[in-house]
Amino acid sequence: MFGKVRIRKHELGLLYRYGDLCKVLTPGVYRFWSRLWSRTRTTISIVDTLETRFEHQLLDVLIRNSGLREALLVLDLTDNQRALVWKDGRLAYIVGPGRHAFWKEPYDLWVETFSTNQLFLEHPKMDAILRHADAPKWLNGMEVNEYEDVLLTRDGCIVQRLAKGRHVFWRGVGNVTWKAIDRREQVADVAGQEIMTQDKVTLRVNLVVTYQVFEATKAVLVVNDHAQALYREAQLVLRSAVGTRSLDALLADKESVGGEVRNALSQRAAEFGVTVKGVGLRDIILPGEMKTILNQVIEAEKAAQANLIRRREETAAARSQANTAKLLAENPMLARMKEMEMLHEMLSGAKVTFVLGDGDMAGQLRRLIHDNETNG
Repeated sequence: MFGKVRIRKHELGLLYRYGDLCKVLTPGVYRFWSRLWSRTRTTISIVDTLETRFEHQLLDVLIRNSGLREALLVLDLTDNQRALVWKDGRLAYIVGPGRHAFWKEPYDLWVETFSTNQLFLEHPKMDAILRHADAPKWLNGMEVNEYEDVLLTRDGCIVQRLAKGRHVFWRGVGNVTWKAIDRREQVADVAGQEIMTQDKVTLRVNLVVTYQVFEATKAVLVVNDHAQALYREAQLVLRSAVGTRSLDALLADKESVGGEVRNALSQRAAEFGVTVKGVGLRDIILPGEMKTILNQVIEAEKAAQANLIRRREETAAARSQANTAKLLAENPMLARMKEMEMLHEMLSGAKVTFVLGDGDMAGQLRRLIHDNETNG
């Protein structure tokens, strides 16, 4: 009894006898004697070449067959190799170490092999590569902004300082990490801490520090976290500066405290790659009872100042009157003019006519007024 096997145009047949691959059958129709095939344990396995990748648990054995080897594109990748397999101009596979087989027909295959000794991958079709489903398995990437410095570390050693732009590198090639450092100007609010002044007054001071990283390598290698290190150093320097001043001196000249803190902080910050742009005391918070005492002192000072000003004004007015009297006594003509001014003010708005003779005008006016009151 005969049997028949049809292999279509997009298929190949793998003919096995006694479990070993004997021949690769091309598309067509094959007839066989069933009893003979049964006796020799002959079988045909049909594979679809439209599935470009050929995967089989006995691949290492099967590819020893010259016919199968001729139909396949076989890649043997070492531990430090990766490959991109393009099919008709489109990325089909990203593969790593091991043996991989792909059918040469019916597609046009093209393979690119890379060594991971070159950590970074550069390729004109990077967008297509990163969109591939297997890209996260084999590749890692980052975008570096213009205002950033990114230090790439491989197995504990800094290997490269990355410039702005996109950077893609292979996974699984050691312990690769990176640290991004912002080069823009930053502001640190040093929250209030209780500090005792030289005269034993406990208060809270809030500090504002403006800083900028100028050397990313130091900021990463010298300290674990440059922002936290700056915050801690600012607290210590502030405590030292406030502790050497009395409360009155602190309140009278806060700027000098800020300058002292800045000078001391700048020296320490420079050791881990940070430059201090500015320091300022934002708030000085006093205990409740100290606020009351200071308000009373200020109120008493203001009252004393007001009283002093009032006394100065009264003294000045008395002195002015004395000077005027002396001037009038020494200048009769000036006294006469002063009398005329007084008369003008007294008779302002009145319809009265006076005829005065020679002599003392003021005396004549007094007599006229007296006579008018007597006759009235």
